[in-house]
Amino acid sequence: MTLFGPSGNSESFYAEGNESTLQAGKWLKDKGLDLFEYSFGRGYRMNFETAKLIGDEFAKHQIEISLHAPYFINFATEDPVLLGKTYGYITTGIKFLKAFGAKRLVFHPGSMGKMDREKAFNLAKSRIGEFVNSLDKEGLLEGIYLCPETMGKSQQIGTYEEVLQICSLNKHLIPTFDFGHINALTQGSLKTKEDFLKIFNRSIEMLGRERTSNCHIHFSKIEFAGKGEIRHLNFDDNVFGPNFKPLAEAIIELNLQPHIICESAGHMAEDAKEMKEIYTKMLADKKSM
Repeated sequence: MTLFGPSGNSESFYAEGNESTLQAGKWLKDKGLDLFEYSFGRGYRMNFETAKLIGDEFAKHQIEISLHAPYFINFATEDPVLLGKTYGYITTGIKFLKAFGAKRLVFHPGSMGKMDREKAFNLAKSRIGEFVNSLDKEGLLEGIYLCPETMGKSQQIGTYEEVLQICSLNKHLIPTFDFGHINALTQGSLKTKEDFLKIFNRSIEMLGRERTSNCHIHFSKIEFAGKGEIRHLNFDDNVFGPNFKPLAEAIIELNLQPHIICESAGHMAEDAKEMKEIYTKMLADKKSM
């Protein structure tokens, strides 16, 4: 089943008088959404008891949770202290997954620094592979997916080809296709159904149909310039893309069932609901043909 929801709480959530993410499960259910991504982008500023309370409340309303690990992660770093922290951010994220009752931890693979791209990518890839395999052997990944994300800036590791190569290293790795990032990095290349099919078909070729169908997706319109991503926008922007309809067409044509998280700028829940309505109508139209 394809699920839709926001990353974080929309401005409207607070405008309606809500004060805490503890209230977001019912709010999302009432909006007809299925999914929520809690971001620890600035660090793990929560205790496990609170995480469990939030997880229990969301489960009560059948809202599935995913988590985003801190942005500071860099598997290509030359700094041994930062590398140690990078491993720690993942292991702590796994503990929070279990506290929330969640299954997916999204993370950024890293950045190039002063290295050339090939060296930085190969370093990050080998470290991720070794680390995830060791976690797997210890039995720490049972029922869990670690989800490296495609990135939107030229200095960051995470083209969709790089993410697919990383995911090929262990069955517990599934891709996070951030199509706003991909579009920004490639200067607006995502325009047609075929543009999205190319990415999904490459994933099927490398990872198989099951993991591709089960992929994680971030979606928003993103302003970009020559070096890639500048800022996230809302669906009312008419200058930058990508648009959701071609992606929905590709998902339906391939019969995929991804988790789709909206990362719009303040209107995450509203734009997630719009995506769900577009997808649901297109799917119904196809079935009625």
